[in-house]
Amino acid sequence: MKINFHKKIGFMQGRLSPVHNKKIQSFPWKNWKTELSLCKKINLFRIEWTLDYPNLVRNPLILNPKGTYKILKKFKINMNSVTCDFFMQKPFFKKNYANEKLIIEKIIKKLKKKKLILVIPLVDNSSIKNKKQENKIIKFFKFIYEKHLKKSNLIICFESDYTPNKLKKFISKFPRDKFGINFDTGNSASLGHDCENELKILKKRIYNIHIKDRKFRGKTIKLGEGDFDFNLFFKIIKIINYKGNFVLQTARSKSGRHINELNENLNFIKNVI
Repeated sequence: MKINFHKKIGFMQGRLSPVHNKKIQSFPWKNWKTELSLCKKINLFRIEWTLDYPNLVRNPLILNPKGTYKILKKFKINMNSVTCDFFMQKPFFKKNYANEKLIIEKIIKKLKKKKLILVIPLVDNSSIKNKKQENKIIKFFKFIYEKHLKKSNLIICFESDYTPNKLKKFISKFPRDKFGINFDTGNSASLGHDCENELKILKKRIYNIHIKDRKFRGKTIKLGEGDFDFNLFFKIIKIINYKGNFVLQTARSKSGRHINELNENLNFIKNVI
């Protein structure tokens, strides 16, 4: 069956809102409902939700999941993935964040009936630096699997800065039905990975994809201006028969024209496809 990639394109929550506290990404507290109403202006109807600190437990998706889904339905927005930036802000396996594990459990219990991918970042502040840290993560998420995930509709996707072979070995320690990989195009370019090799090694475990562009060891910039080869990427994506989403996690507008910025990036991807 031929996949319509255009219908699989979504955006990261917050990309249609003003930048807050100079963060490229954060939950748009004052603007999240308005943002949903803006989607139709650029013909985007798929979103990846953002969970972060502060006020994580007051996030509408956690505080009132049923009400949040009603609002999404009102605006005809599909949401089947959530980026867990709070995990990167307070990685329990690095410091003694006593409540962090309990919060992760609470979130999973709240959302377990929803068909969602939870993206767990293991990059930047939550990058795994040694075997001890890796073992803590493996032990915790195996516990989460046995206690919560087995009978839930949730899937955990790790986003990692590991080399492809190291990441393949890491993800093989988890059950395939509930654990996968979030592939990030910008991170791949920044790390200097060969995307064709990377995709072919990890193809069976890639369940979600973030779209952005970066120079080698550089920051996020407009699509097409970095080192990632999007033409090759979509060629390989078709070969490996990827069926998941493409979430625009692109650069922010320096002039505050966030709708135009996202639309330009969206058109770039549509032209490449």
